[in-house]
Amino acid sequence: MKTGISRPRLLACISLLMLLGVGIKSPAEASCGSASCFVVIGSQQQVSPAGVLTMNLTHTYTNNEIPPDGASSIPFANQQTKQLILGNSQVSQLATLVRITTLDLNYGLTERFGLALAVPYRQINAIGQIGAGTLTNTNDKGIGDVLLKMKYNMLPTLRSMLVFEMGVYFPTGDYGHEGAPGQLAESTLQVGKGAFGFQPGFYQTYEVLPHRLNQFLSGHWRYNLRNSDGYQSGQEYALNTGVNLVTLPWLTLTEQINFRYKTQDNIESQLFELQGAPLNRPVLLDGNILDRPVPTTNSTYLAFSTGAVVNVFDYGQLYVIAQIPIYRDFNGNLQQTIGYVFGITKSFATTPLF
Repeated sequence: MKTGISRPRLLACISLLMLLGVGIKSPAEASCGSASCFVVIGSQQQVSPAGVLTMNLTHTYTNNEIPPDGASSIPFANQQTKQLILGNSQVSQLATLVRITTLDLNYGLTERFGLALAVPYRQINAIGQIGAGTLTNTNDKGIGDVLLKMKYNMLPTLRSMLVFEMGVYFPTGDYGHEGAPGQLAESTLQVGKGAFGFQPGFYQTYEVLPHRLNQFLSGHWRYNLRNSDGYQSGQEYALNTGVNLVTLPWLTLTEQINFRYKTQDNIESQLFELQGAPLNRPVLLDGNILDRPVPTTNSTYLAFSTGAVVNVFDYGQLYVIAQIPIYRDFNGNLQQTIGYVFGITKSFATTPLF
C-alpha cells in the first residue's frame, strides 16, 4: 500500500495477542514490522575531540496506526509455536505507541578514533482487534539492545569531517515478555530482538559557510542475526541528508530528509491460512518448519524532519525535532503518524587516554 504523506518505519510493530472471535481458541499475533522515529543529531554522529565525552539524552515518540482504508491481510507470526498464519480478516483496531529514551555517549580516544555507546529504554504499548473479536492490548518496557560503535574520522579538517563506523547490537533487551499467560508476545513487540546485530555506517559534514551553514550526509546498513526462536528481523538501509543553519548565536535550525528501506522479516515455522465459516480456524498449508518471509513486514519510507537546537548558556544544548512522513509503502501494515524527538547534549573535557 502506498500513501503520500505518513510515517517512518514502524519501530516496533504491534503483535496482538487476541482471540479472533471466529472460533479460534488460542490467541494469535498480528505481524507488523518494526519502526521508529529516526533523525540525524550531529553530536551523536561525529567523533569527539580527544578526551572529550559528549552525552546525549534523547526521547522519541512514535505512534503507529492502520491505514485509513483499513487492513485485512496482516499475518500472524507465532515464534513460540512455530506457526505463520496468513490472515484474511478485517482488522477493526490496530495501533502501537513506541517511546524510547536513549543515553548516547561519545568519547574521543584520539583526534581520529572514537567510541560510542547507546543504551535505550523502550516502552511499547500495543492494542488490536480483528473483526468483532476481543479487544486486546500488550504493554512492555525495559532496557533494549545496547549499541556499541567504533568510529574513525578519515577527514579531520576545520570545515569537514568524514566518519566511518562499525556498530554491534548486543541482545541485552528482554525477549521474554508474555502478551497472555504462557504465551510470548510476537518478536516485533519484544523490547529486545534476542540476537546480535551489526551496523556499518558513515557520516559526512562540510561547513558551506563557516560557523553559519553546514550540510551533512549519513547512512547505515543494519543486519540482524536469527534469534533462538527462529525469528530474524529484516535488513535495514537508511540514508539521510540535510543542513544546519545558525540563525542566532544561541539558535540553530535543522532541516533533514530521511529515507529508510527494510526487507521482510523471516521466521522458521509451519504455514497456515486463516479461513472463515464454516471452518473458522487456521488450516495447515505446509507442515514443514522452513525459513519463511513474513508478509507486510517490509517497507519503504521517506520523511522530512525539521527542528531547532538551543544553546543553554554554557551548560549544553536542548533540541526538539518533528518528523513528517512524505512517502510510505508498508503493504497495508501500520502507518506512523508524525514522530517527535526531544533531547539534551552536554560535553565534558577529560584527560585524553592517548
